[in-house]
Amino acid sequence: MSDPAVLYELRDSVAEITLNRPENRNSMTDDVLEGLRECGRRARDSEARCVIVTGNGRSFCAGADLRSGLQRDGSEDASHRTPNERSFAMYSPFLSLLQIEVPVIAAMQGHAIGGGLGLALVCDLRVANRDARYGANFTRLGLHPGMATTHILPRLIGLPRAAELLFTGRIISGAEAETIGLANYAVEAEQVLPRAREIASEIATAAPIAVRWTKRSLYRNIDWDPVAAAEVEAHAQSRTLETDDAQEGVRALLEKREPAFQGR
Repeated sequence: MSDPAVLYELRDSVAEITLNRPENRNSMTDDVLEGLRECGRRARDSEARCVIVTGNGRSFCAGADLRSGLQRDGSEDASHRTPNERSFAMYSPFLSLLQIEVPVIAAMQGHAIGGGLGLALVCDLRVANRDARYGANFTRLGLHPGMATTHILPRLIGLPRAAELLFTGRIISGAEAETIGLANYAVEAEQVLPRAREIASEIATAAPIAVRWTKRSLYRNIDWDPVAAAEVEAHAQSRTLETDDAQEGVRALLEKREPAFQGR
């Protein structure tokens, strides 16, 4: 039997969730998605006072597995599902982390692209690898963003910077991510998880009820509704999947060349 796609450990009141498909860059395959959903449920039902999400290998999460497709059925009998529902089903397991009442830290030891960056965005704090690459490259694939990226990113780094990154699909370094506020810290690769553990330990020693209620108030006061935003994005993303540009964008990425978009 192969190792679990997602690992879970609870130690000293801190739960660690580790994406464990390094050979596939921890991309959004069915086993990773369902493994993360289950580990998130375990964390919610535990006595954890903080949760860390990280990955094994060079990638935190590479986003969608383009060879497997950009939509997900989400059920055994999905013939009734509309395209936007299949797009939303791709992100639903990652969005389930929003149900965790205690603080969640993304220990981004490696690259986080597209939906993989979205996974980091639904966490409360982010520790980046200063030399890794991060970005929402949807428009470079001919796609509308998903995973509530258009909702969360402006709230983290401001509208002008978010607009530039989303319109261009630019990929930035961890060092730049720290500079613009996308990451709380950017450190050497081998220091990412230790730094996240230091923060988690500090949170775990604070009063747990006060921390949970503070997290609740923090997001209530900034018009925070990522799930609704992701549902709206899923409509636009499913329509862009129908375009020639989306086919060209994915094909170009797999062929490691620049796309030639025609606006069709």
